[in-house]
Amino acid sequence: MKIVVDENIPLAEQSFGALGDVVLVAGRQLQAADLRDADALIVRSVTQVNEHLLKGTPVGFVGSATIGVDHIDQHYLRQNNIAFASAPGCNGRSVAEFVITALLELESIREFDLAGKSVGIIGVGNVGSALQSLCEPLGLTVLPCDPPRQARGVSGLVSEEEAWQADIVTLHVPYEEKGRFATRHLGDASRLNALVEGAVLINTARGAVVDNMALSRVLDSRYDLSVVLDVWEGEPFINRQLANQVDIATPHIAGYSYDGKVKGTWMILEALCRYLNTEPPLRYNNLIDDKLNVVLDFSDRQIETPQRAIEIIQRVYDMREDDIGLRTSMQLPREKRALGFDALRKSYRVRRECSTVVLRGAGYLKSVLSEQQFNRVCAMGFQLIE
Repeated sequence: MKIVVDENIPLAEQSFGALGDVVLVAGRQLQAADLRDADALIVRSVTQVNEHLLKGTPVGFVGSATIGVDHIDQHYLRQNNIAFASAPGCNGRSVAEFVITALLELESIREFDLAGKSVGIIGVGNVGSALQSLCEPLGLTVLPCDPPRQARGVSGLVSEEEAWQADIVTLHVPYEEKGRFATRHLGDASRLNALVEGAVLINTARGAVVDNMALSRVLDSRYDLSVVLDVWEGEPFINRQLANQVDIATPHIAGYSYDGKVKGTWMILEALCRYLNTEPPLRYNNLIDDKLNVVLDFSDRQIETPQRAIEIIQRVYDMREDDIGLRTSMQLPREKRALGFDALRKSYRVRRECSTVVLRGAGYLKSVLSEQQFNRVCAMGFQLIE
């Protein structure tokens, strides 16, 4: 059995090697010729999987180690009896922690207080619901919005109009070009201009969910707005002017925690094994090397004492590195910027989720941090040890 796998999917050979011959490819450059004798294809969001790619190949299984599926022509797969699986929820926690980290960074940069602000979470699937569970302990008033779920009778949701008038608007919707619940340019010029004074806008969904040109024009005059963009229209070719206008700019890595990526690999491995009617050759717990575990030890006070939760989070994930990396890549010659964008993702460092990190000296931290700051540490899910 030949299994073609995107080279940026972690632990691919270790995970799929027992099932057949694993061939690693560059996902964005993948062509039909690469699948001439392939039985299975494992991709990420950068690969468009459709008739053009698959026609005439023996591929019988397609797996996408991602939560989004807008890059997959599922109609074509069904018509041709090609099995398909994605990894919904694999990086929900990663994206949720990214959003909270961004908010704490902005709080420091813009010198405002998050406590008491409202947050419109537009899209409350795996990612949005994970984010909601982190927002509430921070004292944020959550306004969950999900029109498709609301249409199905799910209660407790607010209208889009109300969500877009929150102090913080964060987008977690699938990308849909057409239809009743289309999300292309959900953030259009009208909605962007109508954001409340001092609003924060965060997009970690898909680039085209926000009209990037319109956002750039709005930011020309709305200096009160704070914007965090992790996704961009036209990736890997992105709007250089917009990247310079936003407060935090990152190269589509919100869901790139090591834990989220490994979970995605595992979910596709399970799906492929179901397709083959066999048991997974290894357990999920065997995938993450113990050497990658992170312990922050404040018990002996040898680490500089933090005053804010963000200072602790930065020791696990320093978002500023990603922002600097993208801005630096924007200084490359025009023809190399797209390659620079992809290189940032391909060579991405190991980033563990806060919920996997052991934090020793919790009692000491509680004594030196304010109650608000300590509660924020607790909300991020650190494994606290006295």
